[in-house]
Amino acid sequence: MEERKFRSKITWFTFVFSLFVVWVHAYNGELFLGKTTRGEGVNQFEHMIGDSLGQIAVPGFFLISAYLFYRNFHWGELKRKWISRFHSVLIPYVLWTALYYLGYVAGSRLPFVERVMGKGRIPLDLEHLLDGIVNFRYLYVFWYLRQLIFLILLAPFLYVFLRRKMVGTVFLALVFGAVWTAADFPYINEDALFYYGCGGFLALHGHELEKPWSMTRFFGGVLFLGAGALNYWLTARYFLPGTTVLYRICTPIGLWLMVNENYLPKVKPWMECNFFLYAVHFALVRLLNKSIAFLAPPSVWLPVALYLAMPFLMASVSYWGAAVMKRYVPGIWRVLNGGR
Repeated sequence: MEERKFRSKITWFTFVFSLFVVWVHAYNGELFLGKTTRGEGVNQFEHMIGDSLGQIAVPGFFLISAYLFYRNFHWGELKRKWISRFHSVLIPYVLWTALYYLGYVAGSRLPFVERVMGKGRIPLDLEHLLDGIVNFRYLYVFWYLRQLIFLILLAPFLYVFLRRKMVGTVFLALVFGAVWTAADFPYINEDALFYYGCGGFLALHGHELEKPWSMTRFFGGVLFLGAGALNYWLTARYFLPGTTVLYRICTPIGLWLMVNENYLPKVKPWMECNFFLYAVHFALVRLLNKSIAFLAPPSVWLPVALYLAMPFLMASVSYWGAAVMKRYVPGIWRVLNGGR
């Protein structure tokens, strides 16, 4: 696969995964209809989408992040990779979590916004600021980014195991065993470690993922997608943690293999703001849902329509917000967006 096509495919997948993430945070049946039969019906419909498509998004991000870190990796690359991730992951994590904290502090002092937020008056002090940053208290979706920071720090340790195919396979099997038994690792989520480890393993040993598309690759993707569907069914029926993780990792791998990069449309500018979309959507989705639910009369169709449209609304808002920042405060934009 040509490098240009590979990068374009990465952008397409991260964009689609970003849309899926919005659906995970856009549930609104209870907001609009309360704990009623109609509200429960709306919730079931929305969860059918969010619990299927939405739940493959963050595992997909872990896979892509690890794949890009370990792609063409050797020990001499470690310093450069760490410096790059310092600017693209750590600094944006600190700034966005701090900005969200300050935003919630300001909002908690505005009567209507405070009523929509429902968090009471939030103190403005160093203790709460640090808590907001370290524990992503006001930007819950950044649990992913904090996990990614830990995993990037562990990258040399993981590479020792992943660089050899047999050792790496045993290592991933042990991590999956920890997932299955619901082990509790300090600081690291065992499922995040499994996703990231699999992404690194594929970067080091799964070079066929970058070969030109073929029917062999397509049918390989069908097998992975079938395995994902089977594990999704097992999860829904038996609530097993291991099958949940297998569904979430097999599905994005299957989609990558099945999609023919030669027929992907050209990447548009509004598809390249994925990190910014991930960072800004959380508060906007909650504010929009709560505001409309507060002002609008009870309805079944309004929350459903809003839920279905929400990823595309957020993509539009993030694109135009990014365009304004690029034009008027390009330096701030580059820092907040991690130099992307």
